[in-house]
Amino acid sequence: MRFSSGLALLFGFIAVFGAFVWESGSLESVFLGPALLIVVGGTLAAGLAGTSVEVMARMPKLIWIALFPKRYDKIEIIDQFVEFSIFSRKEGILALESRLNEVKHPYMRRLFLLMIDGTDPQTLQKMAETEVSYMSERHNINITLFQKLGGYSPTMGIIGTVMGLIATLASAGSDPTVLIRHIATAFIATMWGIILANLLWLPIGDKLRVLHLEEVELMQMILDGTLGIQLGEIPSVLRAKLLASLPLSEQERYLEERGSRII
Repeated sequence: MRFSSGLALLFGFIAVFGAFVWESGSLESVFLGPALLIVVGGTLAAGLAGTSVEVMARMPKLIWIALFPKRYDKIEIIDQFVEFSIFSRKEGILALESRLNEVKHPYMRRLFLLMIDGTDPQTLQKMAETEVSYMSERHNINITLFQKLGGYSPTMGIIGTVMGLIATLASAGSDPTVLIRHIATAFIATMWGIILANLLWLPIGDKLRVLHLEEVELMQMILDGTLGIQLGEIPSVLRAKLLASLPLSEQERYLEERGSRII
């Protein structure tokens, strides 16, 4: 489901704050400006200090990608490889150029262009591996950012707690309302630090890692399919090779729906 991560995070926040309200708590009491400023501001400042402005500027886009990832249907891509394999064996590889607008994935289109231009299989595989390597480095920078934010956030919460307790001790003997406000700021800062780390920063980092692994797997499948067409593999053999990237249950369902033979 495309929105599963967003729904899961929303459910997490509802569970935490719903339980708080259930215990007769007031939501207004947990949204204290000073505590949020210490945790959110301090966490983002620490993150910026450990990376670059360019990486921090990508945060909104990365959060959107994690919550609403773009999905490609692997079954459709496998079917298209089989179709193109049959077509290329009849018409030749160069004839695939007329069907590039039908390609389901941009990476597949790029490899097809290299194949049509006459790139040999060894060079094509080397170029693909190099692209995956550089992509992995870029993705790891993004993933590491959110992992670091998940580590900074609870620490900033503790800093907010210490500052709140210092303010409480400094106000000893004054109006009890002032003391209560300082104590509330102290504990709420810790709460927000832990909540944001475990319901925002770390889950987003984990989801970006999962999406990265899925993308690498899909790119490898596309590379295998492209090399299979280039080497003139039998369509049934090519299909069996690409189906290996799916779980066994999905392979069985695929073969039940389409049959084990290619006509």
